[in-house]
Amino acid sequence: MTRFWSKSLTIQLIALMLLALAASQAIGFVVASFERNAMLQNQVKSEFISRAASVAQLLETTPAAVRDEILRASATNYSRFWITGDAPAAVRDWRREAFGQLTQPLPSFISLGSPEKLAPAAPDEALVAAAKAPTKSDWSELSAAAWPLDRTAKFVRLDDAFGMGLSVRLKDGGWLNTVFAKPAATALWNTPSLVTLVVTALLLSAIAAFVTRGITRPMRRIAHAAEAVGRGEASALPETGPDDIRQTAEAFNQMQARLQRFVDDRTRMLAAIGHDLRTPITSLRLRAEFVSDDETREKLMTTIDELRSMTEAGLAFAREEATVEDVRAVDVSALVESLCDDLAELGQDVVFADGDDVKLRCRPDALRRAVRNLVENAVRYGGRARVRVAGGAEGAEIVIEDDGPGVPREAMEEVFAPFHRLETSRSRETGGIGLGLSIARTIARRHGGDVTLANMPRGLRATISLPGPGRANASARGRLRFRGLPRPRPAAPAT
Repeated sequence: MTRFWSKSLTIQLIALMLLALAASQAIGFVVASFERNAMLQNQVKSEFISRAASVAQLLETTPAAVRDEILRASATNYSRFWITGDAPAAVRDWRREAFGQLTQPLPSFISLGSPEKLAPAAPDEALVAAAKAPTKSDWSELSAAAWPLDRTAKFVRLDDAFGMGLSVRLKDGGWLNTVFAKPAATALWNTPSLVTLVVTALLLSAIAAFVTRGITRPMRRIAHAAEAVGRGEASALPETGPDDIRQTAEAFNQMQARLQRFVDDRTRMLAAIGHDLRTPITSLRLRAEFVSDDETREKLMTTIDELRSMTEAGLAFAREEATVEDVRAVDVSALVESLCDDLAELGQDVVFADGDDVKLRCRPDALRRAVRNLVENAVRYGGRARVRVAGGAEGAEIVIEDDGPGVPREAMEEVFAPFHRLETSRSRETGGIGLGLSIARTIARRHGGDVTLANMPRGLRATISLPGPGRANASARGRLRFRGLPRPRPAAPAT
């Protein structure tokens, strides 16, 4: 669940907006409920007082013989009327009498005038519960603005909802008592409310999806552009949209331009240094020719030749870096196989093992040079090279294995330094220049991948890892592993 939550910005925004909607709706329903109850209480109280005043006036204008019928006919499911000779007692005692009146069944029109024919209907349980609620206040006199008659009326609230009582003195000295007890409505939700909430949630979800799409689309463009830059491709972002997006695109394009300028400056500097070194090297060689001592002259010539070879290698590397090769889709397996066939025809012990068909976007000439450097190193130091290509959803691996002595564990990274050689004789025949691994790793990293070494029980394994189009440009920080490739065993001591 945590992984699913952190994977999508759209899901997070929709969930947060729905949570905010639920919280706001809950607060709104609570506030609306209080306001609704207060309004209903005022309306019920006004109607209750008006009805009591009407019954009082009706009783005063009719003969005493029909008063009982009027009282019974005026009763409702939640109210009762009765007459007492004395003023209302304490609220607790009056309330017990009112509850007794509420439990009396309502008469039908047929039974009016015949008390013995009252329908024995059971009282409503909710009404009984409301009538039994604790008393909340004492008797109070209604103001002239609230009571329409010219005589005093006593009023009392029986609970926090709609329970209330009233007692008013009649002209003949009796007291008309009335009670109203109805439980408060507890249902805050109804069908219209639920439909409104669902429609609102759907609208908010659609808006959130639209907003996040506008946010994530530029982010995806930036991620793809960053991956392309990591592969050495130029990828300018459109500097359009809102200010934040436009400023981000401008900053990315400026960063890309600065990086390219930095690389170009370094490449030009390397080329200039290598070119300028040619003149003093040639001068040294001419002067060495005039050294009379044969042994000294031979040593000088060997050193000058080595210096010249290093300079030429540096110039070749600089020229290749300065050459912008187009990135295109390439069948990596076919490229590596053709290289192995070419080297095998030249007499080198190189074997290509059939593997996965892998197609990636890359610079084929540069990649071919990186593979060639590693294969030639394997043949030179390990006697033979076994090459295979493995592909997966995250990219591809080109694996070169040999039967040589391997590399000391502490020198695994040092061997990638330019002009670094493990072979200390400095002989061109046995050691080379020392740029092969450095050039191979530089090329791999410019493709967004890397070159790693691992000792085997017998020999060394060199792996070029290349990320696929859907993988971010973070693969250079670590080696990719795919199914079908064995995990490197712990390094054995180099012999």
